[in-house]
Amino acid sequence: MDVDGEGDRGQNPRIMERDSDSIKDPISEPSWFTPKKLLFVFCVVNLINYIDRGAIASNGINGSRGSCTSSGTCSSGSGIQGDFNLSNFEDGVLSSAFMVGLLVASPIFASLAKSVNPFRLIGVGLSIWTLAVIGCGLSFDFWSITICRMFVGVGEASFVSLAAPFIDDNAPHDQKSAWLAVFYMCIPTGYAFGYVYGGVVGSVLPWRAAFWGEAILMLPFAVLGFVIKPLHLKGFAPDDTGKPRTDNLNVLPVGYGFSAVMKDLKLLLVDKVYVTNILGYIAYNFVLGAYSYWGPKAGYNIYKMENADMIFGGVTVVCGIVGTLSGGVILDYMDATISNAFKVLSVSTFIGAIFCFAAFCFKSMYAFLALFAVGELLVFATQGPVNFIVLHCVKPSLRPLAMAMSTVSIHIFGDVPSSPLVGVLQDYVNNWRVTSLVLTFGLFPAAAIWSIGIFLNSVDRYNEDSEPDAVTRESTAAPLLQEA
Repeated sequence: MDVDGEGDRGQNPRIMERDSDSIKDPISEPSWFTPKKLLFVFCVVNLINYIDRGAIASNGINGSRGSCTSSGTCSSGSGIQGDFNLSNFEDGVLSSAFMVGLLVASPIFASLAKSVNPFRLIGVGLSIWTLAVIGCGLSFDFWSITICRMFVGVGEASFVSLAAPFIDDNAPHDQKSAWLAVFYMCIPTGYAFGYVYGGVVGSVLPWRAAFWGEAILMLPFAVLGFVIKPLHLKGFAPDDTGKPRTDNLNVLPVGYGFSAVMKDLKLLLVDKVYVTNILGYIAYNFVLGAYSYWGPKAGYNIYKMENADMIFGGVTVVCGIVGTLSGGVILDYMDATISNAFKVLSVSTFIGAIFCFAAFCFKSMYAFLALFAVGELLVFATQGPVNFIVLHCVKPSLRPLAMAMSTVSIHIFGDVPSSPLVGVLQDYVNNWRVTSLVLTFGLFPAAAIWSIGIFLNSVDRYNEDSEPDAVTRESTAAPLLQEA
């Protein structure tokens, strides 16, 4: 008999697991992050991303072109548009140039997650973002700032693809949807802060200072991605032993290349649950994208609304925060399953569409604002559930690519074409009320598509190991990180 009992331990896997967990060698030391710290950091980064989008669209930073009166008196322009003498078309291109980098780089970063530690990829992306924003402040003409804006999108792509899977991994089992909702709540909040930030900076400093300020805010998080111990995503085994490597780059025993990416894309395209969810999301984003661009102009023309941009912005921010958080909390309260998520999506979107549609039927501005606010509150409740489905209907190793393709799809087929198409419709009918009603009607197909998902045979694949060497100890209900 072994006096120390080591022979018995060798036959008892539970004792081995207990003993191995109690060993605190330098390699297995926990990261500085706790789940709440991770959520906080990612929320701040997401906030800074959308502050940048709001700032470049603000009057203080974007500015206006110079103009001349019939008498020959000319006034100089202001902001980016004034300094570079941009046409409205060029100004529009500038505001959406980041989308090019975002759409191209998102699938690339998602695929690289199989051969490079995903946490380090976020550090790389945020470093590119910081340098690109500095470049925006140093730009000297339309093309230089446009190229820098494209690289801002490249930097953001890593974060868009990988942040949500990290949050989903480490959120408490019964609060996953709520934590995702907190993360996505930063989108309307960031836009609002960006408008204010751009206005304040543009009124007291040159517009270039706004971009440099953003770079200062983001720099610590870019550095953080390299200096702390990297975290690992569920479904991505660090190496063939299941133990973390000491180096920064963790190579998986899987093939990587174009064929591997195409194989993963095929798996997404044949997944009925994933495709149904994304089709509904595209229809939803088609309407929301046009709302954000044309809403103030429609409000001003229909209701003669003074400060329409501030009113629409204020309503959107409040409803966005409350609605997004409510959707996540409600799904967790119902029990966060894919079927229940589809129920929340279809019901909240359908009822929200009724309120928004009815709002544009009223001639009273106050009746419009009351109904539209309720409608937006319900419509924004989708953010947590729709991303919960994206993350849980696929195997863990496919989640980064699933998030990336979700982002690509809702932009290419959703908000990117919706604004010009609505503009064409308005030019044809020349009636903002009719145009707004036609646009709002697009929420009903979104609700109908999501309702189909309720009846699909959906399986939550969160605990399904997608790689032969995936870390099985992560497939528990507890967060991967431990609270301090």
